[in-house]
Amino acid sequence: MIKHKCSENGNAWYALYTKPRNEFKAAEQIGSVGVEYYLPTITRLKQWSDRKKKITEPLIRGYIFIYSNEKERIISLEQRSIVRCITDMGRAAKIPEWQMDNLKKMLEIKSEIIIHKGIIPGVKVMIKDGPFEGVIGTVEKNENGNTLAVSIDLLNRSIITYLPKNYNFEVIKMPST
Repeated sequence: MIKHKCSENGNAWYALYTKPRNEFKAAEQIGSVGVEYYLPTITRLKQWSDRKKKITEPLIRGYIFIYSNEKERIISLEQRSIVRCITDMGRAAKIPEWQMDNLKKMLEIKSEIIIHKGIIPGVKVMIKDGPFEGVIGTVEKNENGNTLAVSIDLLNRSIITYLPKNYNFEVIKMPST
């Protein structure tokens, strides 16, 4: 495993959003301009009515990761298969190197992988819009769907409300206290 020194060379990990079903094409294009990339894949056994076949597909559909400086990031964004760079607060979001290392280590072991889309129960979040806008709480899961627990730590009490299944909201991770 390659250990990078982000502070020494100005490089960092970025997530780029690709056009639908263009992850492998994006890897080819980014590689052709000399930018280091990582496209995590998984091999699955797909079954059709008449046959079975092993298929290699992107682990996280619609995304490719690059390890680059700002100039290389811009060059990567110019590739036809790339839509945009994932941002945080209006700036290109840098992914901590330890998170990328963890992902790579997990994929080295050939065990069953499950991708959880959405919020993992227990994560502290702040609702960005809708009727709960600005509310900070913890997402919990029960048999009826997701709930939002708002806690008053000093009193060791939580107030819980149900989030309707069709409720469209965005959340941001809050720093743990």
